[in-house]
Amino acid sequence: MVEQNPCPALRTSAPARIGVVGAGRVGAVLGARLRAAGHEIVAAAGESDASRGRLEALLPGVRHAKPTDVARACEVLLLTVPDDMLANVVSTLADAGALRAGQIVVHTSGRHGLAVLEPAARVGARTAALHPAMTFTGTAVDLDRLAGCVFGLTAVPTEHDLVEGLVADLGGRPMWVPEGMRTLYHAGLAHGANHLVTLVTEAMEILSAAGADDPAGTLRPLLTAALDNALEHGDAALTGPIVRGDAGTVEAHLHDIAANAPQALASYATMAGATLARAVTDGRLLPIRGLKITRLLERATGTPRAREARR
Repeated sequence: MVEQNPCPALRTSAPARIGVVGAGRVGAVLGARLRAAGHEIVAAAGESDASRGRLEALLPGVRHAKPTDVARACEVLLLTVPDDMLANVVSTLADAGALRAGQIVVHTSGRHGLAVLEPAARVGARTAALHPAMTFTGTAVDLDRLAGCVFGLTAVPTEHDLVEGLVADLGGRPMWVPEGMRTLYHAGLAHGANHLVTLVTEAMEILSAAGADDPAGTLRPLLTAALDNALEHGDAALTGPIVRGDAGTVEAHLHDIAANAPQALASYATMAGATLARAVTDGRLLPIRGLKITRLLERATGTPRAREARR
């Protein structure tokens, strides 16, 4: 691998020529934020109608180009393609001769670190991983949400100032993630955010089945308080029938969910089992009471959960 050459960190007082490959929800937003910070977005690549619409809305006037043309035109290349496409995109750009020594190549994948950028590093490009720990809509709404957003960063030590400069221009906060922990870091974010969406959507479906005309409004104050308490206090924030050992209530929940919102039964039982295991482990629920609930969950789903309740 060619040794990467250090250079001063990017600052808004010294604008860089930036190219964006992948005009999904993330790429167009980050490009717009960097442009507002004083950098020049010289070109962007996005093939779908949705991508082109985002570019026109968030980066008006920016030239649309092929990925190889974008890479050749910029000093800083921002790769905002899906995780599973990233390796192929980097290899294709390197094989086409579109990357060069001294160029800065940054990707926004949560899962990947520097290894996926090895083809760029071999030609002398300076590489880094810069992942925003935020969910994106791909609209101007996201621009303000970037303020204070944590970015999971991976880079060699000589590039730390450079990458932190980019994060500062994006309005975010840096968090350094070791190369070998990128996937675990990403799993934590996906488990918390993506699965939360599924959980909340299913809760709204259950309330709708119960006759609620505004399930979102019903849940909002409860979920907002629960989220704040969980982030502040962890397991100590747990409340409800599992922690209290109210087996009769849990049994009634399982019966009525199965009858009226069966699509949510499996996830309810899975989360109930995980909650049960934590309550038994920290001593708030006696194992004998936990075992009764475990048997209810097993009957409802046919899945053995005894080991979970004994942890």
